[in-house]
Amino acid sequence: MNQTPAYRRILLKLSGEALMGDASYGIDRATIDRIVDEIAEVVNLGVEVAVVIGGGNIFRGVTPAAAHMDRATADYMGMLATVMNALALQDAMRRVNLTGRVQSALNIEQVVEPYIRGKAMRYLEEGKVVIFAAGTGNPFFTTDTAAALRGMEMNVELVLKATKVDGVYTDDPLTHPDAMRYKELTFDEAINKNLKVMDATALTLCRGQKLPINVFSIFKPAALKRVVMGEDEGTMVHV
Repeated sequence: MNQTPAYRRILLKLSGEALMGDASYGIDRATIDRIVDEIAEVVNLGVEVAVVIGGGNIFRGVTPAAAHMDRATADYMGMLATVMNALALQDAMRRVNLTGRVQSALNIEQVVEPYIRGKAMRYLEEGKVVIFAAGTGNPFFTTDTAAALRGMEMNVELVLKATKVDGVYTDDPLTHPDAMRYKELTFDEAINKNLKVMDATALTLCRGQKLPINVFSIFKPAALKRVVMGEDEGTMVHV
């Protein structure tokens, strides 16, 4: 069986909600350990991995918890939540002898490194996993947009959007059992059909740089490895 990965360098976009498991809030240790095991399997194939992490399991600037708050303030709180998740992910990596480096778009040098592109590139070349926290460092932008931006800056070959569903469907597969999974889509189709692959800013950035996106389920065992190996997993969005 061919064990040569189809991609040399990837960026994995993980939502904060992915870290909750079946809980309603916070970080589920078993879930984060399993996600790290999946990442380690890909790193052991020689693939360079960067991660952008969300913070929705702790706080999001657009949720009811942020109602009546100043939007910029709420967004900065959400960015701080991503730093907490990044540290938890880094700690879980340490326990499986995987070296993670957290870089934050907000300057919190007592806790994590600031984002420095050249240093992040060097970490990837050394086989370390770089975890990007605090989104773009600016309010009003999502972590999807941060994933597109960091993916382009790191010269990755593929952005992987980890979700709870194993791809993009014609309808919600939970309520419509006959919904069909798209094997592939163009960026224009994803935008025009409003398929919620990523937010419009992220999709437009990736389309402009011809950077493909794969939407897959992080809860499906070995799905991440199958995407990296070029197998039919998830939904590929491309030009």
